[in-house]
Amino acid sequence: MIQVKVFDYEHEKDLEKDMNSFLKSVEEDSIVDIKYHVAAMHEDEDDEQIYCFSAMIVYKK
Repeated sequence: MIQVKVFDYEHEKDLEKDMNSFLKSVEEDSIVDIKYHVAAMHEDEDDEQIYCFSAMIVYKK
């Protein structure tokens, strides 16, 4: 059965840490694909830029 695990964080180090932790529990040959995306949004009132780091791991269970 094909499954997915989705991760979404404001900091890339948090994404990396959680993905590495999850990948320890999955057999290497069962990983089908990994998708990665970064989005940046601008907050007008604070003049602050917010980032969203996300990834999806597709794997066989």
